[in-house]
This record gives sequence, structure tokens and C-alpha cells, in this order.
Amino acid sequence: MKLLFGSFWRAVAYSLHPRVIALSLLPLVVAGVVTLAAGYVFWESAIASVRSALDHTELIRAALEWISSMLGAGFRTGVAALIVIALTIPVVVAFTLVLVGLWVTPAVVTMVSRRRFGTLERRHGGSWWLGALASFAWTIAAMVMVVLTLPFWLVPGLALVLPPLIWGWLTAKVMGFDALAEHASQPEREALLRAHRFPLLLMGIICGFLCGVPSMIWTFSMQLIILAPFVMVGVIWVYTLIFTFSALWFTHYCLSVLASLRDAESAMRAVAPQPMAAPSSDLQLVEEVPPHERFGHDAPDLEGPP
Repeated sequence: MKLLFGSFWRAVAYSLHPRVIALSLLPLVVAGVVTLAAGYVFWESAIASVRSALDHTELIRAALEWISSMLGAGFRTGVAALIVIALTIPVVVAFTLVLVGLWVTPAVVTMVSRRRFGTLERRHGGSWWLGALASFAWTIAAMVMVVLTLPFWLVPGLALVLPPLIWGWLTAKVMGFDALAEHASQPEREALLRAHRFPLLLMGIICGFLCGVPSMIWTFSMQLIILAPFVMVGVIWVYTLIFTFSALWFTHYCLSVLASLRDAESAMRAVAPQPMAAPSSDLQLVEEVPPHERFGHDAPDLEGPP
């Protein structure tokens, strides 16, 4: 726990570094452009499709008509937009996390290793394409979990718990791999991720709950829904900063345990007994050589009487 909290405060301090803040702008630009383009193309049609689906469900249509009679006709459009936003946020979060893992985390790992772990050997146990492939697979798995758990989001309270758990699992997988990919060998990475899976999962879940904070902005005013594609860009930047912080947290933690593992291995090798060297085959024992061959044929017979 000491290492967990120590890595947390170091990550907070590093997050305020100007270089780290600048690194977070690249995923923001890419994800922001993609979000604005998707909103321009699909926003109106997505709201119309959701409204049509709500109107064709008899029970939901009756409930919406009753609520609209009290809150106004614009409530139905607002509900449809909220549903579209709720379905969009998981995709945006996963996309932003992958971008941070591919672009920001390697730079963060280099920055932390130079400042704190300058003597830590780089054993290159994971290539960038392997990390990208693994991140894609874990993201697909997370999206499947989101789809499977959507009915449970209607249960009061579960909508505040299930998404952070899913994003926490995804964060732990992506950030744990990326933090060790450069410095650890494949056996070291697998052993460390397996031995520290519960602390890493706890770190991921905490970051997952932090990601739930930007989503609460939609509850402040219905006016924000009208400008949803533009507001989403600001939300993406908050997501990027949170995932950048998580990359720093995982990097400090993972490189610390890797350095401890290397130190322990070095200490064990230092105290291990050294094997004795075998005698050289070129050396011959003196007793094996007869006296007449050692001193010549005129050598006295040492074994007979004088």
C-alpha cells in the first residue's frame, strides 16, 4: 500500500508538468476531430432513430407523454439525445484510452525512467504493434461487457458502479502492459502483472471512477445537450488528462516493482556459491611421472639401498 500511495502522489505531481499537459493535446486533437465529424454526420439521424424507437414502445411512449405534459414537449427530444450521448460515451472513452496508451504512455515511461530509473535496463519485452493488438482486443472485450450489462444500468445505483468497473479493468490491462513493455522482458512482464494484478486492478477502478466525473456534466443543464458534439470535445480533454494521470500512476508503480525485482535477483546472484573450477587436463601430477623420466637415465635409484 505504501508503494501504491507513493506512486499516486508522484503521478499527481508529474501530471502538472507542462510537457505532460502538452502530450495530452495530441489524443485530444485526434479524438476531438473524429467526434465532431461523427456528430456532424450522425447526430440528427441518431436522435431521430432513438425517438422513433421510443415512440414504437407503447409503455415508454405513454410514460414520455405523461412526463412531457408536465415538463414540456422538448423533454422527449432531450431524452433521445441523452440516450445517444449515453451510448456514445463508452466508445469515446475506449477510443481515448487507446490513443493515450499508444502515444502518451511511451513518452511518459521515457520521462519517468530518465528521472527515477536511469540505470534500469531496457529489455524490450513488448513491441508497439503487440501493444496495439492487445489494446484493440481488450477494448473489444470491454465494449462487449458494456453491451451485456446495459440492462442492469437501469437498476438504480448500478449505472454508477458497472461502467467504472469495466473501464477499470480495461485501464489496468492497457496501462499495465504499456508501462512494462519497454523495460521488462516478456517473462518479467507476465510475472509482475500476475503477481500485482489486484493492486493494478484497484488502480484501474479508481481511474474508472474518475472517468465518471466528466459524464456528470450532462446533468447540469439541458442546454448542453444541444451543443453536445462541442461539449464532448471538452469532455474528451478531461478524459485524456485522467488517462494521462493513470499512465503516470501505472508507470511509477510498475517500474518501481520491476526495479525491486532486478535488485532482488542481483542480490541473490551475489550471495550464491560459485562452482569450483575443474582441474585443467593439461596439468599432470608429479607422482605420475617416473624418476628416470624426470631427471634422466642417470638419476639415482631412490627406492633401492645406497
